[in-house]
Amino acid sequence: MIGCGARVGLALGAVLLATLASCAPTPHAARSAGSADTPAGASAGAEVRRAPEVRSATPAQVMAAVRAKGARIVLLNAWATWCVPCREEFPDLMRLEREDRARGLRLVLVSADFDSELPGVKRFLAEHRVDFVTYLKQGPDTPFIDTLDTRWSGALPATVLYDGRGRKLWFHEGKTSYDTLKTRVEAALAAPHAPGP
Repeated sequence: MIGCGARVGLALGAVLLATLASCAPTPHAARSAGSADTPAGASAGAEVRRAPEVRSATPAQVMAAVRAKGARIVLLNAWATWCVPCREEFPDLMRLEREDRARGLRLVLVSADFDSELPGVKRFLAEHRVDFVTYLKQGPDTPFIDTLDTRWSGALPATVLYDGRGRKLWFHEGKTSYDTLKTRVEAALAAPHAPGP
C-alpha cells in the first residue's frame, strides 16, 4: 500500500529496501542452504532449540510489552524472515541481548511476517536461540508504523530504543551495526533517566 505522501507499507518497504541492497526480497529465495537460516557461527547440523512463544500483537499490545515493568531500557526491532537485511542484522541483536540482559536490557522482537509464515518465524527464532516471548504484528500497517515512529517509511528492519518507562530515545530505519547498537544501549543504560529493574 502507498499512502500519506511517501509512506509505504511494511511489506512493500521491505521489498524496496531489499531491492536497493541487491538482495532477493521474496520469502523463500533468501533461504539458501547453510546461509540465512543458520545463525552466524553455527553449522548447518547444529542443534536447534525449541522456539519461544510467538504472540499475535496489535500496536497497543506491542507497546504494553515495551512498557512492562522490569527493564531499564527496551530495544524494539521490527523484522521479517523474508527481509534479507533483517536476517543479517539479527545475530547482532541477539548478541547484544545476551550481553546486556542482566544489566536491564529487554529486547522486543516484532515480526511483520504474514500469519501463514508463522512456522518459518518459529524455526528462525529457534535457530537463533531466542528464549523469550516474541510478537507477530497484527492489523493494518499504518497504525503500527505510526505507533513506533511517524518518520518511519515502513521499510524493514526498524529499531527503536526506549527507556524503562517507554519513552523513545532513538529510532533507526534500515539495517544497523552491532557497534551502533552497543553505543546506543550503553549510553541509555548509563543515563540517569533509566529506572532500575
